[in-house]
Amino acid sequence: MSPIELILPRAADLGEGMIVRRALPTRQRRMVGAWCFLDHAGPVDFAPGGGMHVGAHPHTCLQTFTWLIDGEVLHRDSLGHEQWIRPGQVNLMTAGHGIVHTEDSASDARRLHAAQLWIALPPELADCPPAFEHYPNLPRWNDAGCTLTLLAGRFGGRESPARIHTPLVGMDLLASQDAQLALPLDPSFEYGLLPLEGSMDIAGQHFATDEFAYLPPGRERITLDLTAGSRILLVGGEPFGEPVTMWWNFVGHDKAAIAQAQRDWESGDARFGPVKEGEDRRLVAPPLPWTV
Repeated sequence: MSPIELILPRAADLGEGMIVRRALPTRQRRMVGAWCFLDHAGPVDFAPGGGMHVGAHPHTCLQTFTWLIDGEVLHRDSLGHEQWIRPGQVNLMTAGHGIVHTEDSASDARRLHAAQLWIALPPELADCPPAFEHYPNLPRWNDAGCTLTLLAGRFGGRESPARIHTPLVGMDLLASQDAQLALPLDPSFEYGLLPLEGSMDIAGQHFATDEFAYLPPGRERITLDLTAGSRILLVGGEPFGEPVTMWWNFVGHDKAAIAQAQRDWESGDARFGPVKEGEDRRLVAPPLPWTV
């Protein structure tokens, strides 16, 4: 059996003092299944009047997937949606051909803890119409002293309502006590497990908070030893067959698609429409790192 790989996330600054730990992509691992981006934000306590405020920015050829653990965040997008997300809920935004959104903490926010993920769309859906869905109710059950929440895909005969387009899974595992949790795996999937709080041991290897464990395909089962209060994010999926290009907030299946998206954003093309109360906060794309 292939060894479990340790990946140390890197710190990234989202602006206004909001620091996240980025587990995907890294030099060691670009994707896990179709999951191509994973930021762990918080837990962070805000000073009065503070909070997270991410200005209007575009996306293409991906789905943004927000799992909120603590706090409240308002999503606004260029399709006209305004949706608060609260703990235990998921927001899923499909960018497709192009979408713009903002994300803001509540005005009286004092705390935030969340995981922000992206799912790459397959080539046949790269240019699909954009969409947004909110999922306040997700499959949740107890096992071996842990609460399991199925965020995406299928697991153990259960299915998340989140509308996805490739074979994958996402789960939140919360240990209310010291626990040993056995999980069946799909041997065709690769997996990643990230302790968001606390720690875990897998096959004698210890992983502390924000130490990402990568498991290549081939395993049919794992056993996690968890300390009380530990929260683990599990993501997995079939290895993505098509290479993707990522730059700034864009995903594409070649550099030309990324370059065109950036030109359209910079020129104010109708592809990337306005967001209510977001036009004075449009983010500026950095220069492309390649010649077009």
